[in-house]
Amino acid sequence: MKIINKLYPHAIAIFGFLLVSLIYFYPVLQGKQIFQSDIAQYTGMAKEQNDFRAAQHVEPYWTNSAFGGMPTYQLGAKYPYDFIGAVDDVLRFLPRPADYLFLYFLGFYGLLLVLKVDSLKAFFGAIAFGFSTYLIIILGVGHNAKAHAIAYMPLVIAGFILVYRKKYVLGGLLTMIATALEINANHFQMTYYLLIFLLILSGYFAFHFIKQKEYKALFTSLGVLAIAGIFAIGANATNLLTTAEYANFSTRGKSELTFNPDGSRSTDTSAMTRDYITEYSYGIAESFNLIAPRLFGGSNSEALGKDSSMYNFMISQGVPEAQAADFVTGMPTYWGDQPIVAAPAYIGVIVFFLGILALIIDDRKIKYVFLSGAIVALLLSWGKNFSLLTDFFIDYVPMYNKFRAVSSIQVILELCFPVLAVMGLQSFFKVDKDKQWEGLWQTAAISLGTIVILFLCKSMFSFSGASDSYFNESYGPSFVDALKSDRKSLYSADLLRSGFLIVLTAGVLWLFFKNRIAQSTAIILVGLFMVSDLFFVDKKYVSAKDFVGKREVEVPFQETTSDAQILKDTTHYRVFEINGNFSSARASYFHKSIGGYHAAKPRRMQQLFDYQIAKNNMEMLNMLNVKYVIQTDKEGKEFPVYNPDANGNAWFVSDIKLVNKADDEMKALNKINTKKIAVFNIQLHRDKFKSARLKRNMDTTGSIQLRTYKPNYIKYISDSKNEGLAVFSEIYYENGWNAYVDGVKTDYFPVDYVLRAMILPKGVHTVEFKFEPEVIKTGSTITIISGIGMLLLLIGGIYYERKKSSKAIV
Repeated sequence: MKIINKLYPHAIAIFGFLLVSLIYFYPVLQGKQIFQSDIAQYTGMAKEQNDFRAAQHVEPYWTNSAFGGMPTYQLGAKYPYDFIGAVDDVLRFLPRPADYLFLYFLGFYGLLLVLKVDSLKAFFGAIAFGFSTYLIIILGVGHNAKAHAIAYMPLVIAGFILVYRKKYVLGGLLTMIATALEINANHFQMTYYLLIFLLILSGYFAFHFIKQKEYKALFTSLGVLAIAGIFAIGANATNLLTTAEYANFSTRGKSELTFNPDGSRSTDTSAMTRDYITEYSYGIAESFNLIAPRLFGGSNSEALGKDSSMYNFMISQGVPEAQAADFVTGMPTYWGDQPIVAAPAYIGVIVFFLGILALIIDDRKIKYVFLSGAIVALLLSWGKNFSLLTDFFIDYVPMYNKFRAVSSIQVILELCFPVLAVMGLQSFFKVDKDKQWEGLWQTAAISLGTIVILFLCKSMFSFSGASDSYFNESYGPSFVDALKSDRKSLYSADLLRSGFLIVLTAGVLWLFFKNRIAQSTAIILVGLFMVSDLFFVDKKYVSAKDFVGKREVEVPFQETTSDAQILKDTTHYRVFEINGNFSSARASYFHKSIGGYHAAKPRRMQQLFDYQIAKNNMEMLNMLNVKYVIQTDKEGKEFPVYNPDANGNAWFVSDIKLVNKADDEMKALNKINTKKIAVFNIQLHRDKFKSARLKRNMDTTGSIQLRTYKPNYIKYISDSKNEGLAVFSEIYYENGWNAYVDGVKTDYFPVDYVLRAMILPKGVHTVEFKFEPEVIKTGSTITIISGIGMLLLLIGGIYYERKKSSKAIV
């Protein structure tokens, strides 16, 4: 009975999380699915892989449908022995995206329990965390991996805290499982930001241990965490190893080029430039939208009403009322520093209020860990607007320059402040009356004072956005004036709203202070206000209107007349969709495309586009076997253009141009006949050069015919009178692709910056390329060993805790 009574509140809380998740995303109960733009792009990228898996029941680990060819390691590849993924599937049993919202709640609830918060406060705190606007909007646009990783962050932190509190077995097991799930979520940028916070947390406890001269506890804690980390990493070995291997091939790896597409000298060795990394930098003043959502306009598509200046402007221009009302439902009111914002990163003004309360009245020093995490995250989110710190991290902190959109580190702030908020709510009811009053009036003064100061500063802002010059040219200055007027209105309205919520929350706590209401009533009222505040802001950006029928999600791209015409050609070729501008997966859904949509594109293909294809170098399309180009006429209608000069699947060249560096290799492609000449970089591939036996004036009279194509297997028949140099229109990726001539493994080498080539003997021969990545085998071995180790540790840990518990009862 005691166990039931102990577990009952937690069971109720979990049931509540289920209800809230399904209520917020209620269209999933009608069989609808949320349309996520990024997931639509992923569907296009992964279609060839998914179709092959369904038909052949094996993983290809390679796709030819995007960027001319790339591994599927970051496209949803399924690895052997992924038992951590199976555990995750059990936890994410709700329909998407309700499953991720439920995980938000569950993980944060666990952290608050470790911080010794009672179930009622932890329940409201968990919902407030899950409804943080940024966490909801990423579900709306389809950043599922990011949401997935964020959801497990609190549990990893909880495990660390337990270990540092000398609960080594329970904390070690939680850390091991939570970290394994965190890594399995496969968003290493979020996991990296979590590591930054864990360093702050570890520094706090290490200082405490050293101060108390508890060196044994310190080293024991670090040892337990190390063991937990090793097994968690091992359980995800395949994913980690493949990602590390692909990273060097992608835009996250170092560039060999020392000049830019315009010919100027490049100062960045990374393919991701400093400007690219910091493109999404949070504005310093913009940070106040954490407590007033539309302070800087909200989003690039904000819904305005009939009381807006823009609506009145449209009416004054003779636009019908219905059309004007529809027009103002998606206005670019955002005027902050970032290029595009789908919603403000609003944490909730009541969360902010209670967080300040915690800093004033809570005696637990751990609050400074969460305060430090929030401050560090905020400063780093400013990116180029605080270049002193950002440049230091990019230049000197390992791996920081591998990630872009620095503003997204605010997820740490969005985790830390709800923790502080719940600590503030909890401590308010524990301190004496004098401290209650002192904390309440000081918090109200700081919070309301911030609102008043922002009101007074309104005249200092221009309310001009980066796109206003475009609107001025396209629609005239009166349009921009109306837009600015609405921005000013949103600024004032949301400050008044935040001020009202502060007064409301302070009033409830004051009523408790005056013994006018019970503690439970005060907690429920504050909890409801806190959650409702976030709920109604979230609904402006992600709501039932974003849900569509199941088929629209599963088939996000519709076949066009151009697609149908091209698909009549059943040979093996590639397509370039000009409108996609190398950043759309629409063509990948139907064809073998040289474009695509991915956060880590193949670096050399991206560079080939920037330096050559974007400058209309048709020879690059020819060598990539681009047989069709989808263009758009003046009326916006698409039509396919047949390219008769495409080189085909493979061909013999007569000559090879030797260069000594990547710069020369790229420049050699400026003017070249790829049917006759191949470019080879001796410096980067000297070992390949020795084995290639490269000659000049080689025989080109032979033929190479493609006989079999699969994503992971390609078969050719070569027929030539003399030995020749064959170039294949397939992307060179040495970490997995093996070449065989008549069943004998044979060397091949890179040419033309992105393609593969090999010397073929005279006569008729079978040439095969097989994708056989050793990294999958190595990773799978480590994974299964780690899985067995984790299972043994889990069984042993449970046995130890049960034995310890039974001794305590005796």
